[in-house]
Amino acid sequence: MLLKSMYTKTFFLFAALVFSSFLANAQKCSLNIGGTDSNIIVEIFQLNEEQQVTMQEIKEELALETGQIDAAIQKLLKEHPQSTQEELMVLAKKYRELQLNMVNTVLDADKKLLTTFNPKQYQRYLALCKEALREPIQIAPVPIKNVPDPE
Repeated sequence: MLLKSMYTKTFFLFAALVFSSFLANAQKCSLNIGGTDSNIIVEIFQLNEEQQVTMQEIKEELALETGQIDAAIQKLLKEHPQSTQEELMVLAKKYRELQLNMVNTVLDADKKLLTTFNPKQYQRYLALCKEALREPIQIAPVPIKNVPDPE
């Protein structure tokens, strides 16, 4: 009974650590570049050809990076010892670090695309983030030629 209680506490601690890492980063306003339909980003922000090429490059790079992190997570969960409370605590810490790495990688990809936005596109991004009650990623937008007015 004592052993079962120890594993139950450890499981809930592990779950709390994982949940808290998601909760801490859940309020960022992500563009979801790695999502299945990046045409929505093109339409909403009226990206020009150059921005679309940049977004595709970022999306491909992101897929590689997140794939590597996901593989590391799968390897960790498959191979890390899980017999004792100490081993589970180490597993939880390593898992949380990988999850944070994943979140930061996604936010960095968003930041790369946001730096290509002109001021009007960035203002639209800020307005959408405000409407969604999300914290925008702060960047300094640069003027870009041939971008239609997003209004």
